[in-house]
Amino acid sequence: MADSSFDIVSKIDRQEVDNALGQTAREISTRFDFKGTGATIEWKGEHAIEISASADERANAVLSVFQDKLIKRNQSLKILDSSEPRQSGQLSKISITLKEGITSEDAKKISKLIRDEGPKGVKAQVQGDELRVSSKKRDDLQAVQALVRAQDYDFAVQFTNYR
Repeated sequence: MADSSFDIVSKIDRQEVDNALGQTAREISTRFDFKGTGATIEWKGEHAIEISASADERANAVLSVFQDKLIKRNQSLKILDSSEPRQSGQLSKISITLKEGITSEDAKKISKLIRDEGPKGVKAQVQGDELRVSSKKRDDLQAVQALVRAQDYDFAVQFTNYR
């Protein structure tokens, strides 16, 4: 019987993030506490979002609304890497970069965890920005998934290509 396998990846569902951003923009345009603050949230390139408002606390409030929208859309907040509010003329701005992919260092951490604490006979190999885990038994793969989910990494983890 052939080995069963799955991939551990850290991907962004861009459509869901875009939907959350649109919902946030609509909410800040209608909410009373954002009237007259010039609060905006918009894409800056492919993997960056910029929030601007008249004061630091208003910019942080927009960030909080955006995070709420992401949570409601089942997106991990670990994909966000937000800066502290910075002054830019009259406005206060927050830059957010979206983190995607598993670095080779993080992949090595995960494969070491699987080797040390996972079931015997489970192999993990790094393939670019993802990690392929294979085993003869599907039960072992499910145990590895539970093991990786239990860890608190600083990046979002998804499991794909379960075969």
